[in-house]
Amino acid sequence: VSLPCFVLRHQLFSTPFPLNHQDNCQHIENGHGMSLPQVSSVMELAKMSDMTKLHQAVAAGDYNSVRKILKKGLCDPNYKDVDWNDRTPLHWAAIRGQMEVVHLLIEYGARPCLVTDVGWTPAHFAAESGHLNVLRTLHALHAAIDAPDFFGDTPKRIAQIYGQKACVAFLEKAEPECRDHRRAALQRGLPLDERDRDWDAKKRELELSLPSQNRNTNKRNKKSQGPPRPGNPKDRRL
Repeated sequence: VSLPCFVLRHQLFSTPFPLNHQDNCQHIENGHGMSLPQVSSVMELAKMSDMTKLHQAVAAGDYNSVRKILKKGLCDPNYKDVDWNDRTPLHWAAIRGQMEVVHLLIEYGARPCLVTDVGWTPAHFAAESGHLNVLRTLHALHAAIDAPDFFGDTPKRIAQIYGQKACVAFLEKAEPECRDHRRAALQRGLPLDERDRDWDAKKRELELSLPSQNRNTNKRNKKSQGPPRPGNPKDRRL
């Protein structure tokens, strides 16, 4: 049974994950008679543990913990949490509207183009929550803030759905600027970091999983608003 989004979020923020990464690291450093393959396996587990800690720290808005975890150098700031629909730490920072955490993650290589399992970028979450400063930052980084999700909804459309008028007004001006930058970069042969290859593969799988009639409808709708959007957007993003 799917729980409402606000219930899921409350459970996340009020229930810390039982992690003990420090003990794992000490065990690795001491060796304790483990073979090299065993040490490698434990290090992988330690990395995964720290990844989870990074997501938790960002979701809690704990800047100091985020900084400490990233400084260890074991964490990939672009790691997708499959238990939370492929959200990266940057997605959580956009949800929380924590500007300092957003800048810190970007400094350590977080990619704004990565999306969830329904195609939501950090800009979608920022637009949903009304975090205009996050949208401004993403736009300044030339992130693709006009990218549609799997159902054809752009961050501007999400802002409209949730009544975030300031975000809508900003995105109406920012979207053409985003397209102009993309066009200029292509003309000059400059690289653009706008593709999530993992999502490209998953999107294809989702499209193939649709009934054949829906796939034909999707093709006709690509020039307009995208495929029909089942259900409430508030439910789809989770």
